[in-house]
Amino acid sequence: MKISREAHLTCLFFREILKSMKEALAILPAPDDDKNQEALRNARDKFVTEWGAMGSMWGISRTMAQVHALLLVSPQALTTDEIMEELKISRGNAHANLRELVGWGLIRGVIRKGERKEYFEAEKDVWRMFCMIARERKRREIEPVVKVLRECGETTKSLEGPEAREFNQQIAALRQLVEIADTAMDRLSKAQESAIVPWLMRF
Repeated sequence: MKISREAHLTCLFFREILKSMKEALAILPAPDDDKNQEALRNARDKFVTEWGAMGSMWGISRTMAQVHALLLVSPQALTTDEIMEELKISRGNAHANLRELVGWGLIRGVIRKGERKEYFEAEKDVWRMFCMIARERKRREIEPVVKVLRECGETTKSLEGPEAREFNQQIAALRQLVEIADTAMDRLSKAQESAIVPWLMRF
């Protein structure tokens, strides 16, 4: 699959996310060795901390990223109480971040027969997770900017005078750039993993 040059505007963001995923996951030891349980626990804690620190890169808070990281490396679904205990956060904080993560599509609620508590589990397919982040950032960040720039351009294109013309030209240039980024992110989020990942890793 040939990637258009406009995709370069977003490749650095995606490359850094993939690089951070690889680095964070590389610290996890083999889980099936009983002798490594303490090391495994320490590695999981480190992963949760590092993933939390990386949260701002893809537009979420540290706590929200830590909740996601905890569920990502947990071998089974967790309850709100278990998440609160692991991360030492309040119930309100846990509920708010779980709702946000469900909204992003990165986690889902799990109902177990005979139990009143709701459990949560993460989407563990890394490529699907990658695409969800791309789509959500596009929806939350890029599309509103395109809308504002379009409205500004429409309301000023008929105005006369050098200042108005310069403003309109600047808005048009910005809109073109943002729309290129919007198109690139849309294509990347819908593309096949086998075609995109090797290309991103070259940068």
